[in-house]
Amino acid sequence: MSNYTRVYFEGLGIDFDLPSVAFSLFGYEVHWYGIVIALGFVLAVLYGGRMAYKWKMSLDGMTDVLIWGTIFGIICARAYYVIFEWSYYKEHLAEIPQIWNGGIAIYGGIIGALIGAAIGCKVGKINFPNLLDLGALGLLIGQGIGRWGNFFNQEAFGINTTTSPFRMWSLKIQETLEATANDLAAKGMEVDPSAPVHPTFLYESVWCILGFFILNYIVHKHRKFKGEIFMLYGVWYGLERAVVEGLRTDSLYIGDTTLRVSQLLSMVIVVVFAAALVVCFVKLKKGTLWKGLQLDTAVSDENIINEQETVPATNNDDMENENGTDN
Repeated sequence: MSNYTRVYFEGLGIDFDLPSVAFSLFGYEVHWYGIVIALGFVLAVLYGGRMAYKWKMSLDGMTDVLIWGTIFGIICARAYYVIFEWSYYKEHLAEIPQIWNGGIAIYGGIIGALIGAAIGCKVGKINFPNLLDLGALGLLIGQGIGRWGNFFNQEAFGINTTTSPFRMWSLKIQETLEATANDLAAKGMEVDPSAPVHPTFLYESVWCILGFFILNYIVHKHRKFKGEIFMLYGVWYGLERAVVEGLRTDSLYIGDTTLRVSQLLSMVIVVVFAAALVVCFVKLKKGTLWKGLQLDTAVSDENIINEQETVPATNNDDMENENGTDN
């Protein structure tokens, strides 16, 4: 079987061979899917480490968060997918740990990462709402880059389209649609395996990267309370996923219904997080915001950093002693 797939972007007038395997090491094939996912993870971690230093968060504590969050994130991302595809995996138990072939759910990963992060914050004595803001920005980086792993696997694509300028087609897409056409028809989706499809991985990638720039370079500078960025992330990502999930042909469903798990969850997240934002802003205005969500100063974290950088070197030690660690 060839490790290359010819991909056609009809609307752009381009096509090229897309490799699925990057290289072999000691007889083991290293797939581009895993490399891209790892790249997104590493960049998210590097960003988190840099910002943790700026926010005066304990790096030792952040290490605890990283370890616990990674372990639970990977386990739950796979478990989430396997649970909703149990009709297949109960007959193929040996394939459950084979995540390099695809089959991990972002929402499962986020849920697992949150559980692990909560444990890490407890162990490392890190303020959890503050960590959530930092983690949300890292998630947008990881998701924005990681979605390109789906491109190399030629998965996570949508229904047929003749209008999207980024519509794509490949033999692997055709084979996948041919194999799932009956199941899709049962869910009310008629597909033509020979026609181009929506590159839903691309839509989500662009949305996440755009969200990172908005939350990091605009909202972050005017943050009013801890947890604000995380709540905005939930609304931002939830809105996109609720729409784009409706285009996908590989959605996870609730039993034999036509209810898409991630689409329903996205709608719930948008409503709950939007309501939480309203409540927090109302309480903030009334001066009754919960203590754990209050910022340690009346100015933004970025302003604190800028002010510290302008202080003469002879006073740096005094400044550090005054500010301490932001937990």
